[in-house]
Amino acid sequence: MKLGITEFIDCAHFLPGHSKCGRIHGHTYKVEVIIEGPASGGMVIDFNDLKARTREVLHRYDHRNWNDVLEFPSVENICELLSRQLRERISFPMVIRVWEGRGKWAELQLTR
Repeated sequence: MKLGITEFIDCAHFLPGHSKCGRIHGHTYKVEVIIEGPASGGMVIDFNDLKARTREVLHRYDHRNWNDVLEFPSVENICELLSRQLRERISFPMVIRVWEGRGKWAELQLTR
């Protein structure tokens, strides 16, 4: 069974050397975490637990500048960073999708 949550953070960034995105600007990032596992006792995992673990990671970056932690903070690199940190807290197979504003996203699928 699959189960998912959606969280939002607001962050600034710039892409060094990029013609359009080389100036500092901001986005609202939508972060989707979808896990997969058997429903044991009627649940795969409590939504509150999944949200709390996800928020532990996202809280570090909300209202911050991605360039303080990533040399080239593209949505692909942001997705990889968040995936590594979420993997430390969530042991289920999962999909992480990070939306940069509306209509643009990167996704990683993580197995156990």
